[in-house]
Amino acid sequence: MQSKILVSACLMGHAVRYDGRAKPLLHPAIERWRAEGRLVTICPEMSAGMPVPRPPAEIADAAAGEEVLAGTARVVELTGGDVTEEFLQAAENAVALARQTGCRYALLIDGSPSCGSGFIYDGTFSGRRQPGSGVTAAALKAAGIEVFSDREIERLIERIIGLQMARPPETRRPLRFWC
Repeated sequence: MQSKILVSACLMGHAVRYDGRAKPLLHPAIERWRAEGRLVTICPEMSAGMPVPRPPAEIADAAAGEEVLAGTARVVELTGGDVTEEFLQAAENAVALARQTGCRYALLIDGSPSCGSGFIYDGTFSGRRQPGSGVTAAALKAAGIEVFSDREIERLIERIIGLQMARPPETRRPLRFWC
């Protein structure tokens, strides 16, 4: 059985981002995985009941998702609203869905206070990036799910191929298009 991949809904072309837009990731692997039924789509914020569009949010004080999970940091909107509880619920929902559907991997949009895994913004709403994970990405990692950003799809492909090639030959599925 092939492992499933939890994927940010905005990467699949759904207009669910805070600004009401999508950020589709066009890649042959996405189409193959979709055809194989391996993709499990979620917008963590929408799963927690947040609207679209919604005010931009960032993790305050240059903190990261791990600190929000630990209760030592919060997520705030540009308008000043505290949405920490919504982001914690979003992370919980994503972990539950990943477990229920057998997701071993997650492919998430980078930069998001929820899904960012390579970088997030520093909480000043000035556009400054910093290394770190969003709340959902941190929760997925803590749950043992391998997280990849949209900029790391080639690394995810290599990881999947490497695991497939490590299996006994009689259990391998053919690699039809990998380039």
